[in-house]
Amino acid sequence: MTVRTRIAPSPTGEPHVGTAYIALFNLVFARHFGGKFLIRIEDTDQKRSLPIYEENIYKALKWCNIEWDEGPDIGGPYGPYRQSERLDIYQTHIQELLKKGKAYKCFATPEELKEMRELAEKSGQKSGYDRRYRNLTEEEVAAREKKGESYVIRLKVPLTGECQFEDAIKGRITVPWSEVDDQVLIKSDGFPTYHFAAVVDDHLMKISHVIRGDEWITSAPKHVLLYDSFGWERPIFMHMPLLLGKDGRKLSKRRNPTSIFYYRDSGFLPEALINFLSLMGYSMPGDKEIYSVQELIEAFDPSRFGKSGAFFDITKLEWLNQKYLIAHLTEDDLLQRLKAWAFNDKFFKKIMPLVHTRIKTFGEFMELVDFLFINHLPYSNELLCPKEFTPEQAALVLQCIIWSLDAQQSWDAESLEKASHEVADFFAISHKKEVMPILFAAIMGKKFGPPLYASADILGKDRTRARFLNSIEFLGGVSNKKMNKLTAAWNKKEGKEFFLKNPSQQPVKE
Repeated sequence: MTVRTRIAPSPTGEPHVGTAYIALFNLVFARHFGGKFLIRIEDTDQKRSLPIYEENIYKALKWCNIEWDEGPDIGGPYGPYRQSERLDIYQTHIQELLKKGKAYKCFATPEELKEMRELAEKSGQKSGYDRRYRNLTEEEVAAREKKGESYVIRLKVPLTGECQFEDAIKGRITVPWSEVDDQVLIKSDGFPTYHFAAVVDDHLMKISHVIRGDEWITSAPKHVLLYDSFGWERPIFMHMPLLLGKDGRKLSKRRNPTSIFYYRDSGFLPEALINFLSLMGYSMPGDKEIYSVQELIEAFDPSRFGKSGAFFDITKLEWLNQKYLIAHLTEDDLLQRLKAWAFNDKFFKKIMPLVHTRIKTFGEFMELVDFLFINHLPYSNELLCPKEFTPEQAALVLQCIIWSLDAQQSWDAESLEKASHEVADFFAISHKKEVMPILFAAIMGKKFGPPLYASADILGKDRTRARFLNSIEFLGGVSNKKMNKLTAAWNKKEGKEFFLKNPSQQPVKE
């Protein structure tokens, strides 16, 4: 068997460290066994997929020194490698499933689906589609199509029995079919869902080993059923341990800095980051912790994959990065890396408009813009909380700033200014005296500094987001109960209740 592995990221956001983590082990596995490693872009979500996000995936992985043998950017024998260019292939294969009776057309309306969810909640049952269109006759289907009724195509999952499959890391996995829903395979717009397209592509691209994160185990029965429905040989599944945040939950951009660009822009070495990621799901003999990718490829043993989640500990990453700086960089190398990172003309030209009229001597330059070069800011409650604000209230402001920026799909200067005013209006608080001081403190670690919005623009989306998250964590975070309440208020655009006239004397009620 020729070993062929892949990663299949969606170009719907910033490149996630989890993508680099899974890509690394797909690369190592393929290289160790003399196979091929490819990248496939899963851009079936047409509303969220953007060319800039796809380009960022390539940039981020190349910065991590991860190279692939086939992909949209370099081609290969099994292209196209971008799903939006393979729609005819999916249509051919879905017709085969329909003819076999392994899939069916479902005419459920959004209103019907909402009714099903509400009914399930009231009865305490699992929420999902109730299969009401599963057994329509050919005549009934034709009549509905003639009327122009919209439909999706669903997988016909067995109603009894169980799914069994082998996972090369977890062992045998058994799931009752009663726990698996009739998955949508083709959406009403004609585009395939991830589940359908991934299986068809993996088969046609001759993927031998599907190496992916633990979160996909719950979807594996649907994929197994698709392989069996087509009569195709199943690949070998390998589900890697999840990357976990310090709270023990899946590493998420809502709570942690997850963009690869955050680590690049914060001054980490790509060699150290990749070495660190390899420690998350794998252990070298003798508990060796510092090694190159080539050493990992040569010593690789699939039996040494971990089974439980791995904590993404930034303190450990900083320790490892320092080891690399000391052991692998000469003083001249270090100087060149520093220049390439931030001490270069391109970066300093961005800063000049912020300082040109504000410094009296050169010695004041770094004092004014130090926050652009450092990662650990001197936060305090006094700094982050305007007069009469509780720490939780300051955290609420920052959380809503993040939501506003995400909704705008932009974190530039103009977007941050708009977000700051939106949040001030939402809470009915002062923009100048209450929102702006919180933003200055979170972004710069001080009460005053150069122009705020332009500074955040230079700092960049990923580092700015991380500072908001770090500030929220420093302030004690937001309870789940309060977060749910805040989410509901944000959706209604009414948040006055979170800020009483004198919060120090009248605590905000839960």
